[in-house]
Amino acid sequence: MTDLPTATATARRGPADPVKALMHRHRELCERAVDPLEIAAGLEAHGVTDRTAARFRHRDVFSLAEELYARVPRDAQTSSAVRELTRPSIGWARWALLPGVVGALAVTGVRLTSGGIRPTVGALGAVAFAVALTLTLRRGPLRAGRGARPLGRVCAGWLLAYAVGGDGLLGDALRGGPDGLWALDPAAATGLAFAVAPALWCAHLFSVQARGKLASSRGLAEFSGRSRPLLLATAVLFLGGLTVCLATAQLVYGSVQLASCAALGLLLWLARLLAAHGFSAAATKVLAAAAGAELLALASVFAGRLPGLALLGRPVDAVVAAWGPGAVPAVVCGAAALALLARAAAVLARASAHCDQ
Repeated sequence: MTDLPTATATARRGPADPVKALMHRHRELCERAVDPLEIAAGLEAHGVTDRTAARFRHRDVFSLAEELYARVPRDAQTSSAVRELTRPSIGWARWALLPGVVGALAVTGVRLTSGGIRPTVGALGAVAFAVALTLTLRRGPLRAGRGARPLGRVCAGWLLAYAVGGDGLLGDALRGGPDGLWALDPAAATGLAFAVAPALWCAHLFSVQARGKLASSRGLAEFSGRSRPLLLATAVLFLGGLTVCLATAQLVYGSVQLASCAALGLLLWLARLLAAHGFSAAATKVLAAAAGAELLALASVFAGRLPGLALLGRPVDAVVAAWGPGAVPAVVCGAAALALLARAAAVLARASAHCDQ
């Protein structure tokens, strides 16, 4: 009878080796990991925090991952093969300019035609661009990860369509129209189409550099501190490439709403980057909010024509009168891009966002 309290206390305390159960639970992750930080990233993705690690008698997740890495046997050749397979491929590079070329051909076709055939050429060009863009994004570093949502693609399509024809429609609506086809922006269409190339290369650069920092960091906190400046630098680099594309299109086709197109390009790049790393829910919500805001701005102008509802159209009318039609998408897309940048800085600083689970 004297041994009963001791046995009960031992059972309550659990096994003498608390790490062993965790090791068996995540054995596959530990066996295919090429370094302890990859195990730490996997544990982080499964909800293991520093507080959880303390229950396993470790100061933090990385210390726990180091023990798991040391205790699980692995074949050196297998680790080498895994490392080789995880190197990013650049076979997508040959597709990078396809959307820009197709977009330029579509714009040229619209400009060279007239009358009733022009809308048909424009519609065919839009479909061809959508196909080219889909094929390109499926192969590269901006390939959407698990959980990608169709609503995000619909909202992105609306935002692109507004960049090409929204300003013209809004301007005509404020003047009492439209009475027919409104003006389109060929420079915006071509510039954004060619910006797919720097978007892919910048996403590839971010992925490669992040995985490099993942391998060289000594802990999750160190990786987070190094990855946030990398994200901001890559975003600035993409903005530079986007600006070059838009400026070149402006030289060829004339004026372009640089601020609104740059804000839209950054928004779409951040949304796709988040989706590529498995965070499509946040990207979809922000894209939907931006698309809804632009649609609401247009709807308020038309609703303001109804008797007794003239007040609805005055805010948009005042903004356009002060800064032009491009101010509406610039404010909407700029605010949305900042929101997504803050979200990306939070979630893409996690090591688990850069490891295949």
